[in-house]
Amino acid sequence: MGKNANVAIYEKYNEDGSINGEKCPVCGSFLAEHDDRKSCGKCGYTQH
Repeated sequence: MGKNANVAIYEKYNEDGSINGEKCPVCGSFLAEHDDRKSCGKCGYTQH
């Protein structure tokens, strides 16, 4: 499992298997949603 075991992977997927969260255009991981930005914890990409 990843660094943070408190984040549930199933929260990012809908029941039909489609993705609920936005993916990073650089590495393909999920983007973390903050108040003023979205960021990737894997590669450091930040979207304002």
